[in-house]
Amino acid sequence: MGELGCLRVGQIAPDFTATAVVDQEFKTIKLSDYRGKYVVLFFYPLDFTFVCPTEVTAFSDGYDSFKDIKTEVLGVSIDSEFSHLAWIQTERKMGGVGDLNYPLVSDIKKEISSAYNVLDPDVGVALRGLFIIDREGIVQHATINNLSFGRSVDETLRVLQAIQHVQSHPDEVCPAGWQPGDATMNPDPVKSKEFFATV
Repeated sequence: MGELGCLRVGQIAPDFTATAVVDQEFKTIKLSDYRGKYVVLFFYPLDFTFVCPTEVTAFSDGYDSFKDIKTEVLGVSIDSEFSHLAWIQTERKMGGVGDLNYPLVSDIKKEISSAYNVLDPDVGVALRGLFIIDREGIVQHATINNLSFGRSVDETLRVLQAIQHVQSHPDEVCPAGWQPGDATMNPDPVKSKEFFATV
């Protein structure tokens, strides 16, 4: 792996320009084009594999929940755009992903996965990295799973909602397991006791 710490939470997300499959067409997209929106950027190892289609389709099935809170989802692997298109054109029951509600990005030169420090050079594919990037292009959340186990769309959405809440309520912080509508606390030694008194 590359040096840990190349990319940290709180830093600007590395910009990239790449070919993506959007509505079964090839389009050039830039991460910086999404400034003003939140972005869930997730990496997966390969098209036409096993865990990957379950994640890719789960994010597509949950896409409206992200869209409703002004967030775009981008999936990235080291496959070509041609492989992405073939995978999209393959039915789910045959191991494909079918039509998707968000772009699948080709990182065939492995530059994006390298910039995000998720490339496993021994295998030559990206680990299951997931990054939540805010409207200013700052990485607010990062997780990396190893190759053999998938991520939770619900947990990604929960973390995103917590990020959005604290960014729109700068005098509040979210406790563990916070869900929209739950109590928050004031990050002050005295005022925080109001929260702890109710727990």
